[in-house]
Amino acid sequence: MENILNQIREFADHAHGDQTRKYTPERYIVHPVRVMETLRSYDLGLPVLAAALLHDVLEDTTTTSQEIVLFLRTLMDNKEAEETVSLVEELTDVYVKSDYPQWNRKYRKMKELDRIAKTSPTSQTIKYADIIDNTNEITIKDPDFAPRYLKECLQILQVADKGNKELHKRALDGIKAGLDQLKR
Repeated sequence: MENILNQIREFADHAHGDQTRKYTPERYIVHPVRVMETLRSYDLGLPVLAAALLHDVLEDTTTTSQEIVLFLRTLMDNKEAEETVSLVEELTDVYVKSDYPQWNRKYRKMKELDRIAKTSPTSQTIKYADIIDNTNEITIKDPDFAPRYLKECLQILQVADKGNKELHKRALDGIKAGLDQLKR
């Protein structure tokens, strides 16, 4: 499985190209890798770990679902490849500013909440790991924007409550700790 995950990591890293994390000069792939590592100890299977590595590819690159599934079929069976892409699609924001410029951030986020509430427990579990990683970084690196972002994540956790309960609690605790840290 490690060889497969390494190839998926390389694919995701290549897809993200020269993108870096918002607050550091690190290559973007460090975030999906941390999300995957958070999930690894929960024995959730290859499609989940693969989706964690790929979770921002559709949203942040020009790579398509079809390109991802074709690549994954070279590494795993069709069912696993389809499951992975389905999870990545569920994790991809639909109501983004570039597609809905007439809507303000609050309205787009409200529409995303409605969409996220209907996603699978598995994609919600990956979202928890994503929130955990982003929460740690944003609280330290962007204390001005962090309160707004953390409150949006809190709203996500309120509607996305079907995933792994332990990870949900870790995400919730991380948000609360971040908000408390910002109050000091």
